Amino acid sequence: MLSLNSQELDRMAKKLEIRDFNVHDVVKDMAKKFGTEYDEKHNEICIRIPDELGSGYVKATQFENGLGVIESDYLLKTALYFEMEKGVVHPLKIIFNREAGFEHSFTGTKEQHKIAQLESAILSGTSKNNHIFKMPADVPVCIFSIEINRKLFEGKIESFLVEMDGEMEKIFRDVNGINLFFHKSYYSLDISKFIDEFTECELDGFMRAVYLEGKAYEIFTHHFKQYLDDLNEPDKRSILRQATVKRIQEAVNLIKAEITVVDNVVDLANKVGLNQNTLQMGFKQLYGKSVNQYIRDVRIEMAKVLIETSDLNITEITYAIGINSRSYFSKLFKERYSLSPKQYLLKNRVRSRRIS
Repeated sequence: MLSLNSQELDRMAKKLEIRDFNVHDVVKDMAKKFGTEYDEKHNEICIRIPDELGSGYVKATQFENGLGVIESDYLLKTALYFEMEKGVVHPLKIIFNREAGFEHSFTGTKEQHKIAQLESAILSGTSKNNHIFKMPADVPVCIFSIEINRKLFEGKIESFLVEMDGEMEKIFRDVNGINLFFHKSYYSLDISKFIDEFTECELDGFMRAVYLEGKAYEIFTHHFKQYLDDLNEPDKRSILRQATVKRIQEAVNLIKAEITVVDNVVDLANKVGLNQNTLQMGFKQLYGKSVNQYIRDVRIEMAKVLIETSDLNITEITYAIGINSRSYFSKLFKERYSLSPKQYLLKNRVRSRRIS
């Protein structure tokens, strides 16, 4: 059942029917519906959103073998309701949502999909179940979409199909778009970086075309690697998603704010909504150390700052950073700075007296 916001969008949205054979058709149809011109250069077509509808642009880049990319970056005054054409073989779509959430559905079904910021979706419609996209007004919409005509793409991957994972083979052998497919997840940091590199490319001419095609394939391959990773249980996944990174940063903030009491990795994981294995994997990938190693390093760095900037003695500093053993603290500090805390304190405070 649609939420109130979705119902309001249905009532207020400007509805547009768009061809869905290749990415150039999508942008050309948008230009026609908006009553505006499109700019075309080599394999790229771009339109600006008319002032009466909002601001921003939509750009389509078409490559060989049925591969294309659509970049959408706009702020709408009026919600838009895109219905892709009926009765055709729709491209396989791999959508990466970089900003405000939007909604997707297949006609003829009761499925409603909300695609939030940092989520990606693999979509396959049929000739009877075409796509509907509902784009909200007054919030930034930024979407990167890879579109694949599987019939044309088959020639590129035909010799590899028999070696593909069974799940991927099913998706790419459906060249006539017979089966509905929808899979949603948060996309990885690597994919986010590759999308930035695609959209920020400053090359021109032939070098630009080659670079963008290579980058599109890089995003494509990384995302299907992630799709296979998604099929594993959450604590057995090896690819770090962007949403997980946000929660790991929350854990880092908690560690720094509660350094005197934080010790239990399970409690920390629960507080940020991750399981212990995912939290540990994230710290290893982002910081090259376990959660406990990270906590220990924060404590020792904080101790160094306290020695340099406070009048606390070594015992007081030991308790201030959440360590109950002075000898253990001295061992860790010396391992890090090659001086005992007492030696560092005497050296630092003697220097401070000289400066003052």
